[in-house]
Amino acid sequence: MPDNTKIAVVIPSYKTAAHIKDVILAIPDNVDHIIVVDDKCPESSGKAAEATGRKNLIVLYHERNQGVGGAMMTGYKKALELNCDIAVKIDGDGQMDASYMQNLITPLKENEADYTKGNRFRDFTALKFMPWIRFFGNSILSFLLKMSSGYWNIMDPTNGYTAIHRRALEKLDPDKISKGYFFESDMLIHLNMVNAVVKDISIPAKYGKENSSLKIKKIIFIFPQKIIKGLFLRLAFKYFIYDFNMASVYLLIGLPTFMFGVIFGAVEWLRSIGSSVARPLGTIMLAVLPIILGAQLLLQAISIDINSIPKKEK
Repeated sequence: MPDNTKIAVVIPSYKTAAHIKDVILAIPDNVDHIIVVDDKCPESSGKAAEATGRKNLIVLYHERNQGVGGAMMTGYKKALELNCDIAVKIDGDGQMDASYMQNLITPLKENEADYTKGNRFRDFTALKFMPWIRFFGNSILSFLLKMSSGYWNIMDPTNGYTAIHRRALEKLDPDKISKGYFFESDMLIHLNMVNAVVKDISIPAKYGKENSSLKIKKIIFIFPQKIIKGLFLRLAFKYFIYDFNMASVYLLIGLPTFMFGVIFGAVEWLRSIGSSVARPLGTIMLAVLPIILGAQLLLQAISIDINSIPKKEK
């Protein structure tokens, strides 16, 4: 039976002129379209891409820099216009091995997932070559983004080697997804809200002399606020707009109860320090009991959330 699946590879390009040619030439011939988005690159990465001479190459140019998310949304839009079924994201810095592309595509073709992403943490041999700052940042972000996105079954959320099927892509609102470095993580949050199935694929990364554009200061100062915003956005839609279940009840009661205990306890503790007088047992229990009760209710909500990870129906 012939395979009529149309595949596009989208390459966001900014300061990748030194690597873009090798990246494009390494892409398999069975790909229908290679879409390079020059995100107002000062190195003219788009021109470097055109110089490869690939017949199925399309180069799009931004008039202003929009960030990796903006470049990807431009590429995704073009892929949909070309009636492609699957769009694969590969960065232009040469750190993603194109030979693993089929591993991302196959689960989408077989309807096992709507979105696949690389996971560098499953290959222990290649993991030892990961720069420590990446390992440190990804380890922390992985846990925080499990909670924020609702995909408790995945790891390495900032991995940019991904593939998405049009059945999921068409459900997303491109204007609501982050245009900057939070793009991959924000995609997961919005994919959860449309009940898309996400699957991790073990793919080792390649690390050369090129510098990562994801700096630790961006992780520390930009990601936390976006993670918190994404968490509350997802919870609001999933448990109070699209549905209302026991997790909704646990959240409504548990969060205010827990916060009351924490705030009341902190205030009384500060008063105790200022007056050098210990708080009575009743006051202490008035802080401790809400914290314990609230924490238990929140843990129940988390348990329901973990069991609500989108899955394909058998």
